Amino acid sequence: MHQAGHESTQDVVVELQDAVLTITLNRPAKKNALTDAMYGTLADAIGRADSDAAVRVVLLRAEGDLFSAGNDLADFSRLAEQIAGSTADQANTELAVAATTESAEPAGPSGPASGITGQMNVWRFLHALAACTTPIVAAVQGKAVGVGTTMLLHADYVVLAEGAQLITPFVDLALVPEAASTLLLPQRIGHVRAFAMFALAEPLAAEDAVATGLANRVVPAEALQDTARQVAAALAAKPAGSLTATKRLMRDAEALGPVIDREVAVFTERLAGPEAREAFAAFAERRSPDFSPFS
Repeated sequence: MHQAGHESTQDVVVELQDAVLTITLNRPAKKNALTDAMYGTLADAIGRADSDAAVRVVLLRAEGDLFSAGNDLADFSRLAEQIAGSTADQANTELAVAATTESAEPAGPSGPASGITGQMNVWRFLHALAACTTPIVAAVQGKAVGVGTTMLLHADYVVLAEGAQLITPFVDLALVPEAASTLLLPQRIGHVRAFAMFALAEPLAAEDAVATGLANRVVPAEALQDTARQVAAALAAKPAGSLTATKRLMRDAEALGPVIDREVAVFTERLAGPEAREAFAAFAERRSPDFSPFS
């Protein structure tokens, strides 16, 4: 039986077949860079995996030469402008209130800027991933950049194509990591390796990803999709209750939510700051960023 999911869009295709929910990133012309709309589809699909008894396994895959270039920076640039404007409006409101009220208190993290960021589908997707009890298999070719790598920390079986690379250039973009990766990546590969990936954007080759526990196996590129499907089919044949109970015991999902929330708060602050604006401008202008004016 083959059934297209109602979550499908042009850029994210969701299909259910033989108890495997296949989620395909389908924006190869843009290197599968993820937009807010794509995150919304991904969040809905992951949520479906845990609520639909017909789904026993999730398979994450991508069309094209690379898994994902990470976040669509045009989307993030627009968001940064919104946050900056919202923050300025908030500050002006607080000054006006302070002028007429003796005990005015400034808005905290729940203010307008945080509200804009909180509405982003990316955070809904990451929380859904962290909470998901359905086994997730990932098939990765080419580069997995930023969230393309951090989402893999929530997969249960990761197959990499030969030549694949995991890259997390958050600091290069004047941002901070997300997806609870500030907790999960050091746990997996150690602090110093994780720091080098985050701070220096050092790529991790496929073979090294297996050696450090971030992936299960490396296969020839032409065998990637079939291998991942075989793994997903093997998992789908297992007793579903036992499988999900095992995953729950192996992961402290309740501990991951607060970590993601802390990362979101700092991410929001950084995204609205001058360093991120310089990083995004440099990317758009195809030049090296200059962070020297900022302390």
